[in-house]
Amino acid sequence: MNNSDLEVLEHVENWLANGHQVEWVTLVRCWGSAPRPVGSMAAIRGDGAIIGSVSGGCIEKELTEVHKKESKVGVIQRHISSEDAIRFGLPCGGALELVFEKQIDKDQIDELISALRNRKQVCRSLELSSGTTSLTLAVKGQEFEFDGRTMKKVFGPAWRLLLIGAGELSRYVAEIGLALDYDVLVCEPREHFAKTWTVKGADVVSMLPDDAVKMLARDPTSAVLALTHDPNLDDLALVEALNHDPFYVGALGSRQNHRRRCDRLTGVFGVAENQLAKLHGPIGLDIGSKTPAEIAVSIMAQITSIRRLSKSN
Repeated sequence: MNNSDLEVLEHVENWLANGHQVEWVTLVRCWGSAPRPVGSMAAIRGDGAIIGSVSGGCIEKELTEVHKKESKVGVIQRHISSEDAIRFGLPCGGALELVFEKQIDKDQIDELISALRNRKQVCRSLELSSGTTSLTLAVKGQEFEFDGRTMKKVFGPAWRLLLIGAGELSRYVAEIGLALDYDVLVCEPREHFAKTWTVKGADVVSMLPDDAVKMLARDPTSAVLALTHDPNLDDLALVEALNHDPFYVGALGSRQNHRRRCDRLTGVFGVAENQLAKLHGPIGLDIGSKTPAEIAVSIMAQITSIRRLSKSN
């Protein structure tokens, strides 16, 4: 899941609590080019307000106006042909199939939001023939499914970046991470560095790095980036991260520094070789980066590659 999914759920929760009619729209199939992946969702309030997107914002309003004329309550599928997509302004053409839901269980929305805030992964199933929905714990690696009869959408915690250190490089990484829809946290126990942090949307936590990893970034939707260049801080985070399951663990430093770091982690902290193999160092793709901004680009490019390629495999 991403932060936009949680934003949609929170708006739906608020709208229902205030007595609004709400429709839920999910993109279940697409052919050709499409600006949003299957599983993308939007919510439409009775007065036409929209949160979320199933087409990058191109056809939501048009579909809402068309759908208001439908009297059927429950689930409605609407196939958008390539010709209609062009008429609606969908820039890449292609075809979409959407599922509309007019009956939404507020208690279920509350349960979903609670699970996500506790970083749990949940699968919501919808039977199209009856409109019946249910929630179950998701299986590891489970993805969006639709077979024409049943829709299964996995909701999980937002992808998270835990940055160790609030220096200049962390600022650039945080800004790119936020643009890529990550939940960004910065661990900075050094008060003089923490006071200078200015990136809105990326909160600073003052606990020690090992505690931060243990409490905030130990699951497979988290990445831990040791960026202080101070072994007293970076090593604490790395030992804890390598003993858990973040999908990415990386550390700043030259190749020579990385060799010394690996020697410390195995010799002093007892990190096993198979755990050490998960560590990316020097951090980032080798693109010849020199400036902090360029290094941040290389780091986020590597993280994106690992996240996307492992997902496709």
